[in-house]
Amino acid sequence: MNSFTSKILPPATIGIIGGGQLGQMMTLAAKSMGYKVGILDPTPDSSASQVADFQIVAEYTDQDALRELAEKSDVLTYEFENVDQTNLQRVAHLTHIPQHIDELIISSNRLREKNFLTENNLPVTPYARVTDQESLERAILLVGFPGILKTTEGGYDGHGQFDLNSEADIQTVLPELEKTEWIFEKRQNFVKEVSIMVTGDFTGKIQTFPVSENTHRDHILHTSVVPANLSDKVHQKAADIAERIADSLALSGVLGIEFFVLKNDQLLVNELAPRPHNSGHYTIEACNISQFEAHIRSICGLELPQITLNQHAVMVNLLGDDLTTAREGLVTNPDWHFHDYGKDQIKDKRKMGHITVVGDNAAELLNLIKKFN
Repeated sequence: MNSFTSKILPPATIGIIGGGQLGQMMTLAAKSMGYKVGILDPTPDSSASQVADFQIVAEYTDQDALRELAEKSDVLTYEFENVDQTNLQRVAHLTHIPQHIDELIISSNRLREKNFLTENNLPVTPYARVTDQESLERAILLVGFPGILKTTEGGYDGHGQFDLNSEADIQTVLPELEKTEWIFEKRQNFVKEVSIMVTGDFTGKIQTFPVSENTHRDHILHTSVVPANLSDKVHQKAADIAERIADSLALSGVLGIEFFVLKNDQLLVNELAPRPHNSGHYTIEACNISQFEAHIRSICGLELPQITLNQHAVMVNLLGDDLTTAREGLVTNPDWHFHDYGKDQIKDKRKMGHITVVGDNAAELLNLIKKFN
């Protein structure tokens, strides 16, 4: 977003907008390299602030708080895409914001994201914009049933989504239409859901992490298996698409890309995330560099090593009371790499932590975390 060209070296301060688990793991990576880290988050003692140097407790929309973070930071980044782009632009003269504004403009709005992908000749599911009953009916005629109605902005882990399988379902969503803008997408009969992380460094070199095979429950990621059980051709196709997207965005930092794999091995791009991603947690233990260190190195202008997968991996999300089960299971499960995000309350379907196991056989690794299946 600005023309800073100098490399940002420790003990410089990295400001992170967002204090959740992604911010926490970014912070841990940055601290291990000698950086100082500040967090902006409305929750006191947020996950990231527990390991950071300081936290500014304020809403993300608080311009004064964002200015304070920018003034205290040598570089500014974020852990989620729903960041106010206008507010970021207002502090761009105060600090280094290496991630281009286009990343946020595109990825924070599902309709703009689909349009961006379509304009770049990248494969997506059929879709249409919805603002009222008339446009919903037109969208259904264009896209067809079954489909998913999603808010264009906000919403995560299944929030802000409605399955529409027939005309009978239309009445259930009509009261919601006037509240915001929507996108209606064709629901695909996919074989697998997979994702890939892509990053670049100051030399212009773009690299991808291995493809992860993901399973979801109630629209929330449950497990990731790496490498995904796909043909070499599909692995390469995913990497090629990721590199094209990264190049189109002049990517700085890490970008997560979710795909649907269809029966004919066709890939459809589902979503983009301009930051580290839940399905990339395995990289902490399984790769020579984690997605979080890659993100820090990229935004600070440091060269990245050639990314390699050292071992196969399985990651399982710990939702709600899974965290209690995992804590108790630590006694007899020495193979677990256990991550507790330190959140203040255990809530149903809330991401409380994760476990990663690494080895040479995916079936054996899945057996190690079977109590969460």
